[in-house]
Amino acid sequence: MDQQTQGAAKLPIPRWEFIALAAALMALNALAIDIMLPGLQEIGQSLGISDENHRQFVITAYIAGFGLGQLAFGPLSDRFGRRPPLLFGLAVYVVCALAAAIAPTFTILLLLRFVQGLGAAATRVIAVSVVRDRFGGRQMAEVMSLVFMVFMVIPVVAPGVGQVVLLLSNWHTIFIFMGGIAAVIAFWAAMRLPETLHPEFRRPLTASSIIQGFGIVLSNRVALWYTLATMVVFGALFGFINSAQQIYVEIYGLGVWFPVYFAAIAGMMAVSSFINSKLVVRFGMRRLSHGALCGFFLVSTIWFVAALMGDLPLIPFVTLFALAMFQFGWIGSNFNALAMEPLGHVAGTASSVLGFLQTFGGGMIGAGIGQAFDGTTLPLAAGFSAVSAIGIVLVLIAEKGKLFGSHTQAAQRK
Repeated sequence: MDQQTQGAAKLPIPRWEFIALAAALMALNALAIDIMLPGLQEIGQSLGISDENHRQFVITAYIAGFGLGQLAFGPLSDRFGRRPPLLFGLAVYVVCALAAAIAPTFTILLLLRFVQGLGAAATRVIAVSVVRDRFGGRQMAEVMSLVFMVFMVIPVVAPGVGQVVLLLSNWHTIFIFMGGIAAVIAFWAAMRLPETLHPEFRRPLTASSIIQGFGIVLSNRVALWYTLATMVVFGALFGFINSAQQIYVEIYGLGVWFPVYFAAIAGMMAVSSFINSKLVVRFGMRRLSHGALCGFFLVSTIWFVAALMGDLPLIPFVTLFALAMFQFGWIGSNFNALAMEPLGHVAGTASSVLGFLQTFGGGMIGAGIGQAFDGTTLPLAAGFSAVSAIGIVLVLIAEKGKLFGSHTQAAQRK
């Protein structure tokens, strides 16, 4: 355990509150995406967007800003500590959400969503950084699994909340609700989140220091290739999010019941993250995540082969998709922990670089999958199968050709 993880038992707030607050910060990103899904059709109609696939840009613009912003907030948090950049980013998030509620054109709405994503980048960078500041190794994986479990509550409830808001009001109110929730979490963080970066670990905010920090991250084989593996797998998730409303409403005709099915899938991921938190200390991050990635590929490929013969009925589609996303719950948190584990001395910069690659890169892959929507589930199934196969290749590079190894075996291969 390095110096930065020795303070895990000395948290000035209860451990459960620390985990809940980190999860709430990350969950603001899920909220900004998932609560919008039921309203995409109404937004398109209100702002004169005729191409149904172009409605997805409301999601893509946010993800693009979210990915790019992380490159800035990492070095800032390593220089000024975790709290000041976080509170600034939260303020940007709230202001842009409220401004989006009165956006007069689709172009202005997309611009505000992009800037909102820039501000939201602080929540992801700082949430991962504060966990890495306090925990390391399997303990970090356990904590990240619990963070992901709480984080996944938002995709369970957010589309339903968005649907209720639409039944009672209109899409403008969704943004007001989003801004209000973010303001509450910002107040909680301001009052309770401790500064976790020790003064001796602060890095100067200079071009040479930033370049050096980025170099440390990108030259670490395990961190880089696990990050790229996470990126392509996240691309599948973003592809589904982009096209979920069209698949559930246009193909399967679920109408207002769409959020229920979306929530069921997210619920599977939350359950998976909880189970991972119980197993990871015993079995290790590599065994669990490698097995899950292989399972993800197997299920996705079965789904792809079936989709070649036509769209599956709703229940078989949901069953296969739920099995795939259950595996995802064991991939995301473990891959993130594996990527961050060797980078504790530059946690802020590492979190920003890794987060940028994962979210911006994954977002662009997901945008490509979403824009390929052609009225069938085939593009999504093909995307899932392809990215899982690529993910296996990237993990093999990270582990020098061997899967399911222990931490000790991985260290011997370095």
